[in-house]
Amino acid sequence: MIRFSLCVLLSCHSIQVQALAAELWPGFVASGYNNEQVREIRFAEEARAILVAPAVDEFDPQKPTLLVIYATPNGNTAEQTLGCQLTEGRDWHFDIQHAAAQCRVFRALETNRNVVLACVQANQRSWPSWKGQRSNGPQLVRQIVESLAASLPADDPRVVLTGHSGGGSFIFGYLDAVEKIPPLVERIGFLDANYGYENAQRHGEKVLDWLADDASHQFVVLAYDDRNIELDGKKVVSPTGGTFRATHRMLDFLEDRIAVSESQQGEFARYSGIDGRLVALVHPNPNNIILHTRLVGEMNGLLEVLTVGTAHQEKWGKLASSRAYTAQVQPEPYAPANWQAAAPALRERRSDAPSGSAVVENLRALEPAAREIALAREILQGNVPQFWREFAEVTAEVHTNDGKTRTVVYCVSPDYLAVGRDDDFVRMPLTPYIAQHLADMLGCVLPTRKMVDDIYRAAEAKLIPQPLTEARESLATFLEHHRLIQEQWKNRHPNQLVAGIKKDVIVTNELIKRPDHVAIYGWHKLDGKPIQPLTTVHVDWYVDYSHGIRLVDQWCEVDGKPMRIQEVRSDEALSELLSDEGPLEYISYRHPPKH
Repeated sequence: MIRFSLCVLLSCHSIQVQALAAELWPGFVASGYNNEQVREIRFAEEARAILVAPAVDEFDPQKPTLLVIYATPNGNTAEQTLGCQLTEGRDWHFDIQHAAAQCRVFRALETNRNVVLACVQANQRSWPSWKGQRSNGPQLVRQIVESLAASLPADDPRVVLTGHSGGGSFIFGYLDAVEKIPPLVERIGFLDANYGYENAQRHGEKVLDWLADDASHQFVVLAYDDRNIELDGKKVVSPTGGTFRATHRMLDFLEDRIAVSESQQGEFARYSGIDGRLVALVHPNPNNIILHTRLVGEMNGLLEVLTVGTAHQEKWGKLASSRAYTAQVQPEPYAPANWQAAAPALRERRSDAPSGSAVVENLRALEPAAREIALAREILQGNVPQFWREFAEVTAEVHTNDGKTRTVVYCVSPDYLAVGRDDDFVRMPLTPYIAQHLADMLGCVLPTRKMVDDIYRAAEAKLIPQPLTEARESLATFLEHHRLIQEQWKNRHPNQLVAGIKKDVIVTNELIKRPDHVAIYGWHKLDGKPIQPLTTVHVDWYVDYSHGIRLVDQWCEVDGKPMRIQEVRSDEALSELLSDEGPLEYISYRHPPKH
């Protein structure tokens, strides 16, 4: 069995990445520009994020960290939103927002904190459509925001929520998901993006309460008079739509509750309240031209939103002046297809992190849903045993009709997902959606039935299954089953790849027919036969003591070539390496769309 060091080489074929792997943040790779480190996260819920962090030698663990989450506008990819130099033949969308370059200028000013940028994109390039198709869209937005913050190698980071155009739907999704905006969020900035503001949704009320909670909180709106702009002879916004009307709906609500002053800031009307911590900047647009995107890139809108009310305001330049960030624009766009960092993308475990038994004790008073959220937070913050991080290698082969042999090599967690430290951990079953989200965040996937069989054959330690029959869904039974496994585990090396102790939560095409269910398979006996045939009988919120979460690195090698496992499993010619049911269409757990 080849251990973790070779698994790193599997995923990090770039010589540059291999050289820096010990220093880069978990899941990150060298960007190739400005010594920054970058990471792509692909969420099963048809969304993704590209994170841009400071160079390793510029990160100071003694300083607090600020995460700027920028939601993409309608029609743009994350790469286009981050921006790069415009060259002949390159899509013009790369030259209109420059979120990365503007954040670099801000980072150079904000020297007392580590500044990380996360550009979040709905796969269909529209956050309003994405959210509208999901009955739990706001809750998923909240999960993305809080998980991105928890995954950073920093304690207690603060978050800026900002975005342009349809990206405002992402921000409002977060506001709709919380009863009270938490202190995690330090600043909210709408870049001509506040179309969705509604008093009925308590948006203004929540913002006022949040501003009252902490003097460091800041709320900024950048908009323009879009009521009469036209495109091809037709008005662009409806009689009730646009950001001008949304901004004044908000101001009307606020003026009934707080003092709001009006002044002039260059070309903009400036509305300000609560000691300047609530600011709306509205361009009068006397010529009725479309300023929508120009507010962001051409006018330095993101820099304005990030620095309003701080000592950095106008140290970089001024709103509506010439671009203040030109020198920070990278020459080439980001290319996530080449970013192959080794899983799991887990921060180091804190020295004061609670033990497994202490975590479980704290979970006793929680309902199952809240329990899972708490567990996910512990895991994303690195509270897992050290041995679990050392993924093991599994090799599988198939023989084609033309006499050739094809080989896949991938890396898997040596044991089922657990919380705690090496000498005090607990294996914890999870529902499929939380398991999938953790897989996404850690740079992993869930296995197929064939992969479970191959992992069992490769396992160095094969234990005897220990079925239980009473109170299968209780936390006490989870603990008892863990204890029974540990009784068998005595005198074995913890880094061995172990199997036969749990059923696996897997992905399968059978879930296309039963989308609200969970698929489980495995729990092999010593004769190699599974106790549990593939079944989708249980609903998706069901979880019992026998379920285990085995994670697999999202990158593998097929005949020596790096590939994403999801691409291999969906490929007509290659899927048999990882699937015994043909190409997979259901490759990850995602909530069914709204009917």
